Amino acid sequence: MKRFSLGRALLPVYSALALIFLLTPIVYTFVFSFNDSTKSNVQWVGFTLDKWLHVCDAQGVCAAFATSLSVGVVATVIATTLGTLMAIALARYRFTARSAISLLLFLPMATPEVVLGAGLAAQFLSAGVPKGFVTIIIAHALFCLSFVVVTVKARVASLDPALEEAGRDLYGSPAQVFWKITFPLLLPGIIAAALLSFALSFDDFIITRFNNGGVETFPIYVYTAAARGVPAEANVVASAVFLLALVIVIVAQTTSAARRKRLAKLG
Repeated sequence: MKRFSLGRALLPVYSALALIFLLTPIVYTFVFSFNDSTKSNVQWVGFTLDKWLHVCDAQGVCAAFATSLSVGVVATVIATTLGTLMAIALARYRFTARSAISLLLFLPMATPEVVLGAGLAAQFLSAGVPKGFVTIIIAHALFCLSFVVVTVKARVASLDPALEEAGRDLYGSPAQVFWKITFPLLLPGIIAAALLSFALSFDDFIITRFNNGGVETFPIYVYTAAARGVPAEANVVASAVFLLALVIVIVAQTTSAARRKRLAKLG
């Protein structure tokens, strides 16, 4: 006879409540993307597909989305490239101040965004750099760099050195060993770091608000529009981004599961 456990009995209820709490804003955003609203999107008026078919009709929505997309892509490329190189150096090589650099890389992750954003804004002001598209990219690349280094460094630490040694034993040059053995093994970690970096950049508001000048990204557009009710077109963009991320996760998980099955059959 099984003993009654209050914790085990309440766990499904707690999990269901947590899931409802997390999904409610997403469901609200998705539902109100079909709202036949005009000026305000606070109250439900009626169902329509017009907002999805003419998403760029609302002034500034597509421009702000394109800006966030451009900033996210450029900042991700910079942060992923530099972060991957730094992760390999920190994981594989011994040099002066290696421990201090590893510690400093964690500071942007632990620092409140308002402090980081204000500090970067003050630095740009002292250097006489006008705020705009470039300063947003620099700020995003800097705070994304730490996340890339941590993610890729963990992947580097998990590599089996025997695979690279086998490549060198087969007279492969350092460049050939890196591109044919090391890089393919690091690629899943690099892709994960790049996706995380892009998500952080696209979603950021506080640091961007301190350093944007007159440039309007999508989070800033939504914040400004929230005073009168976020337009349904903005909900369309947010819903589309969520659905795209969901598809990417499902494809990645399915591909990973299929790969594990193939390896299990070969083994």
